[in-house]
Parts: sequence; structure tokens; C-alpha cells
Amino acid sequence: MNILAARPRSEAQLRERLLAKPWADAELVDQCVARLKELGYVNDATFAESYANYRMAARPVGRQRLQRELAQKRVARQTIDRALDAAYEETGEETLIDRALAKRLRAHGRPTDRQSAKRLFDHLMRLGFGYDLIVRKLRELQAEIEENDE
Repeated sequence: MNILAARPRSEAQLRERLLAKPWADAELVDQCVARLKELGYVNDATFAESYANYRMAARPVGRQRLQRELAQKRVARQTIDRALDAAYEETGEETLIDRALAKRLRAHGRPTDRQSAKRLFDHLMRLGFGYDLIVRKLRELQAEIEENDE
């Protein structure tokens, strides 16, 4: 219970942490995890949904990045897909990339040359947004810049 009280964890993370204890026995850990699941303290679907919603609220991140992070936390692929579908249904990836772009432009200004555009592109890729979406948004930004220059 203390492990879960510190922060929520996936079933695999909890199992790993418990097995690392010197007193841990695989059979005992299985019983503990089964009981915690029965009581509702361990639920990978709920964990994945709350993690995705928290990350999206804290900082605009793309689907690919969240998918990688949840996979690192050893959540099953189907569970990840369902959680991300639910999270991105609520707040679209388009809205998130717009927030990320606005934040980046406030901090660094509009890209003035090819190098600064590349840095912006790389930043959005690291945030986990898809290539096609980034290219479309950067083209829109470029068109907006050209409109304002005329």
C-alpha cells in the first residue's frame, strides 16, 4: 500500500517493485496484486487514462509521446490505445499542438530562417506530435507570416 500511496503505478510496475523487496516471494506478490486489483487499487485502464489526462493538462504532448511513456510503464498496448482514444477524444491533438506552438512562439518568437523552423519542428517532434500534423501547422504558420509581411 505504501508503494501505491507514493504515486499510482501500473500492475507491472507494482509487481516489479514488490519483487525487488528482499522478503518478496513470487506467489505472495501474485496474491497481493490480485487482492489489490480486486479492491480496485490497481487498474491499468484507470491508471493509463488518468496518466494521459494529467500529462495533457500539465503540458501539451502528442499521442506518440504518451504512447511511449505508457509503454515504458509496462501498460498493455490495447489498454494504452483505449486510454489515448478517450483522452484525445476529449482534447484533440490539433488543440494541443496549437497550445504547444503558441507557448513556443511566446518564448522564442516566430521562426525567421530555416534553422529556427527546424528547431521548432524538432521541438514538436520531441513532444510526440505526428509528422503530418507538424508539417501542416508549420505551413499554416509560414503562410500567416507571409500574409503579415505583405
